[in-house]
Amino acid sequence: MSNKTPVKSQDSSNGAVCVVKHWQDAPKIDENTLADDLTRHFYYTLGRDKVGESHLYLYHALALTIRDRLVARCRATKKHLKAKKTRKAAYLSLEFLMGRALSNALLNLDLTQTTREALQQYCTTLEEVQDAEHDAGLGNGGLGRLAACFLDSCATLGLPVLGYGIRYEYGMFNQSIENGHQMEQPDNWLREGHPWELSAPEQAVRVKFFGHVEIHKDKSGREHRVWANTQDVLAVPYDVPIPGYKNDVVNTLRLWKSEATDEFDLTEFNSGSYSEAVAEKNLAEQITMVLYPNDSSENGKELRLRQQYFLSSASLQDILLTWVNQNGHNFDDFEKYHVFQLNDTHPSIAVAELMRLLVDEYELDWQKAWNIVTKTMAYTNHTLLPEALERWSVPLFAKLLPRLLEIIFEINARFLLEVARHWPGDTEMQRKLSIIEEGPVQHVRMAYLAIVGSFSVNGVAALHTDLLEKGLFKDFYDLWPNKFNNKTNGVTPRRWLAQCNPALANLINSKIGDEWVRDFSNIVNLRRYFDDKSFQSQWQLVKKENKQRLCEFVKDRTGIEFDAAMMFDVQVKRIHEYKRQLLNLLHVVHLYDRIIRGETQDFVPRCVLLGGKAAPGYYMAKKIIKMINNVADVVNKDERTKGLLRVAFLPNYNVSAMEVICPATDLSEQISTAGKEASGTGNMKFMMNGAVTIGTLDGANIEIRAAVGAENFFLFGAQTEQVPSIKENYDPNALIENDPNLKRVMELIQSGHFNMFEPGLFDDIINAIRSPNDPWIVAHDFTSYVEQQQLAAQTYLNQETWTRISILNTAASGEFSSDRTIQQYSDEIWQLSPM
Repeated sequence: MSNKTPVKSQDSSNGAVCVVKHWQDAPKIDENTLADDLTRHFYYTLGRDKVGESHLYLYHALALTIRDRLVARCRATKKHLKAKKTRKAAYLSLEFLMGRALSNALLNLDLTQTTREALQQYCTTLEEVQDAEHDAGLGNGGLGRLAACFLDSCATLGLPVLGYGIRYEYGMFNQSIENGHQMEQPDNWLREGHPWELSAPEQAVRVKFFGHVEIHKDKSGREHRVWANTQDVLAVPYDVPIPGYKNDVVNTLRLWKSEATDEFDLTEFNSGSYSEAVAEKNLAEQITMVLYPNDSSENGKELRLRQQYFLSSASLQDILLTWVNQNGHNFDDFEKYHVFQLNDTHPSIAVAELMRLLVDEYELDWQKAWNIVTKTMAYTNHTLLPEALERWSVPLFAKLLPRLLEIIFEINARFLLEVARHWPGDTEMQRKLSIIEEGPVQHVRMAYLAIVGSFSVNGVAALHTDLLEKGLFKDFYDLWPNKFNNKTNGVTPRRWLAQCNPALANLINSKIGDEWVRDFSNIVNLRRYFDDKSFQSQWQLVKKENKQRLCEFVKDRTGIEFDAAMMFDVQVKRIHEYKRQLLNLLHVVHLYDRIIRGETQDFVPRCVLLGGKAAPGYYMAKKIIKMINNVADVVNKDERTKGLLRVAFLPNYNVSAMEVICPATDLSEQISTAGKEASGTGNMKFMMNGAVTIGTLDGANIEIRAAVGAENFFLFGAQTEQVPSIKENYDPNALIENDPNLKRVMELIQSGHFNMFEPGLFDDIINAIRSPNDPWIVAHDFTSYVEQQQLAAQTYLNQETWTRISILNTAASGEFSSDRTIQQYSDEIWQLSPM
């Protein structure tokens, strides 16, 4: 059948013949029809006849217009993959911090200028329309944003990768600041609809919870485990198209929404207990209601585990159903065509769920199923903090997922036999490596399950992987050294330079062409111009314009006025003690102390911007936010600081805010305690945009410093291997006494100068800094931090030198593209062929 031949089908209801056109007979949509399509969607799809003050409907019309173009390409991509029967990867992540979709889609489809022209008939600009889009905040921070970058790179490289996540109705909470305190409000990002998604309810699958396990025997005497009397939930898919950069490839991010099944308890309903009858519906819809919560309560833990299993089960069922529809129940070649990447420990239950599906649903024997699992599962670890690794109590598992618990115990028993063979008679090693942690209450170690069930385990920076192999997972590395590998993270240069900093992108294009947008290794060609005086002047002009834009943004969000002529010193990321926003704040107090003492000779005027969200249950992180705001309030109101120092905490930091912040930043703060940050990706975004880093040798900072050169990076603080010996005899009070700067800073804070009407407010922070058990060694690193801050300030005074370093940072950022990272995943783990 040719592409242009209609398909005839018989309508059984009335005998009529229905002519169904092939999809390629659909009306053409291209650059020339964009303006007409925009008008059609605005007037007819949405039923509007005027724009009005709000650009919401115009944004929706434009999004639908662009989505039409994405759908056409997505259909062609799927058709190509189906015809070729190629190996595919599934990227399972509980978080996808996508941000706004419109500007990214326009860039990748090369439709930005055409869209600007089409909007002229509505007397508005693309920027005004873009502002009507809500951030898709389906993630808490770097992990989710990395997943979004990875999807962009997979599509740009033409790799067949399908993303799987959860369609949270409420994303990362909206943060406001009231009297300096963080206040959380629900982020109902779907309240005005999400025009980019396409629902596919006919492809919904059922996910089981609760119930019990029964043993049945067939006629041949073989035992079968049946998970019975379950409370089922429907997983309904919503597909979001992910376009590659100017290559007509559009991959898919499939997000699952939980819904109740059609059944409900008629007995309860007929007896008048309507609320009980619909209780299961409410329970089902809770699963994808909110981005996984603080799990300090038992209810929170249960919901989080439900979300992790819901994502894993729905995604694996989806892939297996597709396989069965095309190949029947023959799984002999399944591992040749599939690989599953587990983005952190959250979806690690997929190891046990794939076993359940293959053994229980498709009746494979255990060993054949295990061979498939261990040849298709790959695990990325994102944390060095043991407390961040999921551990679920066995009683909770037994209640919620009884069949999965049986499978995990069986996996563990077989694994411990292998441990015993490798270390004969070493029962202590068996205890250490067991997936089941013994104690008053047994727990399932989910990271161990992921390692045992995967053929690849990777860290996300050279130091991080080294620390996994020598520390957190040392015994597993001794057992299976070939499983472990490193994949240093990266970020997409499309969003994080070409899109968010168009003025700089155009300047770069004028010197080296625009091929760097597709192949970011070409950015190294910028090195030829770092000493070019004319180019330096243009670079400075772009930076000044970006800083002015950030000034307006900060003023609008906080009321605080920044001055674009001052150095912009920025730290924006999740608020966490190990990221040491507190150390940054101590330096701010040090600068303020210098000013009020009149020590302003050679003082470099500085605007300090901090931003980030604290987990709702994280007491110290929220206290640090309060202290930042109090210090900012005192500093900004003191007449002596005018023209010298401004401090602001930006509320509700998100992807869209970062798109304004990173092009304007002069000094990038990456100051975590060495050995605590897995990688960091904010450091890469700042570097791409010409910011200079002050940081410790932690995470990817090490590789950033090596790439740009030690002389173009402001290094301070203890190194990872030094931290344990420092902690052995750590005496922060002696350090404070011996450093006049730190002593004055602590005295100023302890005097209540920043909390005059709130006595004792910051005692916990003061005590934490002075504690000999401070795991973040803030007092230890303060002295070298201040020295490097002073060096950075003096370097900034010489704008020619600073601009040279700035250009060199951008030119050296090529290896921190997520395209490079994904190519390594593909070559070394996934073994995919590009389309």
